[in-house]
Amino acid sequence: MSEVIIKDAAQLALMRHAGHLLAQVFADLDAFIRPGVTTMQINDRAEAFIRALPARPASKGQYGFPYALNTSVDPVVCHGMPKDDEVLLDGSIINVDITLEQGGYIADSSKMYCVGRVNSEALRLVDTTYQALCKGIEQVRPGATLGDIGHAIQRHAEAAGYSVVREYCGHGIGKQMHEAPQVLHYGQRGMGMKLKPGMVFTIEPMLNQGSRHTRTLRDGWTVVTRDGGLSAQWEHTVAVTQSGVEILTLRGEERSGPLAAY
Repeated sequence: MSEVIIKDAAQLALMRHAGHLLAQVFADLDAFIRPGVTTMQINDRAEAFIRALPARPASKGQYGFPYALNTSVDPVVCHGMPKDDEVLLDGSIINVDITLEQGGYIADSSKMYCVGRVNSEALRLVDTTYQALCKGIEQVRPGATLGDIGHAIQRHAEAAGYSVVREYCGHGIGKQMHEAPQVLHYGQRGMGMKLKPGMVFTIEPMLNQGSRHTRTLRDGWTVVTRDGGLSAQWEHTVAVTQSGVEILTLRGEERSGPLAAY
């Protein structure tokens, strides 16, 4: 992977704006995602909203992916493809992963939705995965390392009895969706690249109920848990500041939660 691209104040302002717009997309979906809705309806609504901003759904056409977002339901770890015949059922959990480009820069974020009445085991997985994301974000500051982020996530996940998916990771982001560095969700404190102001990357842990191992379906995109257990993921785009971290994709409901300080 190429060298890390440090963003200046003007570039960060553009990325902050893209992140703010992406948060609006999720706000629009919040009341829309419910039992009986298809994953393709979620895709179509999000794409229409993004284009009306106006902005561009950055995932559409990226690496040949045909849709505006990923919808990963129950045992799907990531990269789930929206389908006309995939109807959300009462009790399901779904990750909606959306990218948006505006002003030449890309924002990337994902959110878990609990559909209808979700059982306590699924809720615990969803909540613990969000907490793991928060633990990772808390480590971001100048002089910290990528290993600090991965260690914090792994420690929290495994203490709760979950496994961390290792085949997929966070990534630098800017004019391109995937830039340096790779951000692993496991690791050792003090190891790896040191963080510097102006670095922008995603943190997006994927936790499984059972084994961490995955397999890819025949469509070439959809990644599922190998043992059929549930998987959950949350994601934010973050920037390293002079004093700590800024979450560029922070959503409205998070401004009173554990990430409110960022």
